[in-house]
Amino acid sequence: MACANVTAVADPPGIPDEATARAQLAELTVAPEGSPDGYDRDKFPHWSDQGDNCNTRETVLARDGDNVETGNDCYPTSGTWTSPYDGDTWSEPSDVDIDHVVPLADAWRTGASEWTTAKRERFANDLEGPQLIAVTDNVNQEKGDKSPDEWKPPRQSYWCTYASMWINVKYRWELTVDEAEHAALADMLDRC
Repeated sequence: MACANVTAVADPPGIPDEATARAQLAELTVAPEGSPDGYDRDKFPHWSDQGDNCNTRETVLARDGDNVETGNDCYPTSGTWTSPYDGDTWSEPSDVDIDHVVPLADAWRTGASEWTTAKRERFANDLEGPQLIAVTDNVNQEKGDKSPDEWKPPRQSYWCTYASMWINVKYRWELTVDEAEHAALADMLDRC
């Protein structure tokens, strides 16, 4: 159940400023999206062990939440999570999804189909860049594997940050963007 509707949210690491995001966007390879053939979420092993009994999901929950306390198994026993996508705050970790900012299926269609399973696992568990973020579960499900020309966060004030995150992930992992995606990202940066 939502506790409140607020605007302060935690951001993942590595979000570039607007100028850097624009420079990175200019360097991305624009190409038609590849085929979804062969995609399977299991080809991106995720929620890997991060040590101290914590997997990637639990690590992001601890990082993105407020006053998070965990049990010996690292699962949160208390805390709150404010979703930057819609501004809603949650007190049950089960109400929060960990979003892959660039969805795994999108990554597959834009270059990851050529990667090794080990590289796809690193991508799916990337805690160094802005690829993973705690968000409202049904908003994440609505997003699915859509790119920014097909879906944007309901909170328009987050569009600049979201675009910067998306661009940085595509840049760092050398994934392509198609023309509609590139145009949508440039438009979102205009809101910075």
